[in-house]
Amino acid sequence: MRIVSLLPSATEIICALGLEDQLVGVTHECDYPQTVRDLPKVTHTLIPEDASSGEIDQLVRERLQHEKALYALNREILEDLQPNLIVTQALCDVCAVAESEVEAVARELSSQPQLVNLEPQTLEEVIACLRDVAAATAIEQQNVAAELQARADAISQRSNNIAVKPRVALLEWLDPPFSSGHWTPELVRLAGGREMLGEEGKASRSLTWDEVIAAEPEVIVIACCGFDIERTLQDIPLLASVSGWREIPAVRNGEVFVVDGSQYFSRPGPRLVDSLEILAHTLHPDIHPLPNGLPEAIRIGEDCYLPANKSIS
Repeated sequence: MRIVSLLPSATEIICALGLEDQLVGVTHECDYPQTVRDLPKVTHTLIPEDASSGEIDQLVRERLQHEKALYALNREILEDLQPNLIVTQALCDVCAVAESEVEAVARELSSQPQLVNLEPQTLEEVIACLRDVAAATAIEQQNVAAELQARADAISQRSNNIAVKPRVALLEWLDPPFSSGHWTPELVRLAGGREMLGEEGKASRSLTWDEVIAAEPEVIVIACCGFDIERTLQDIPLLASVSGWREIPAVRNGEVFVVDGSQYFSRPGPRLVDSLEILAHTLHPDIHPLPNGLPEAIRIGEDCYLPANKSIS
């Protein structure tokens, strides 16, 4: 089988299922595992490389008004690859190639590929996506899905015994602020926290800083959608100018953290369970150990600087 992935999360699912040798094309954002980085790229972005977060937000809003995505297909490359299966999504209107464009191009391809559309809203549905891809490729996957579920269940069970669960604001954008959405508030609950701004199974939403301040979070976790740690840290100084920032309990108590939204929290694949483990350790380090190989969240100081003994590498 010749498989093309139109999502970084789908690429990770395909590889987790042992199908990497059948993967012939990926997106320009697919970077895990590292071995997929040399595969042909079947998409390109319309976002300027040097755009600020505010400019990206404005571009997203403009594209949404015209029902256009921020990514486009490289049709000639796709035709050359002759895929039998294309794995795509319809969950987010801007973070991948538009579903209508994928369907139109697929009809024109001489290989007449099957389309598998992933649209998870919860952690359970993310794990179920492994079963969907496995079914489309006629392979067994029970062990992979079961292992992920067991890791999530272990955290949930430990969290059930936590008496005091902190008020949490997990933000997935800073300019302007956005609440977390879909599976992320669920991760907060499983990790032993109470998400104050996002709702489980629902889309993220634009906020005002007054809403963030009024929620009085005891922990703030910043997981900017599509941004790695280094890019997220470029926006952290913006927080120092937010009126009322220093009065937030999380800020006063030094409980503001940055995590990698691109690799983990905004990527609904197998490593979403890694995200849960990182978050659980951040909220309750004495209860939830951090598995070997996973990065710790980075703590941000009151004046929006990194502690002197912490680097981003």
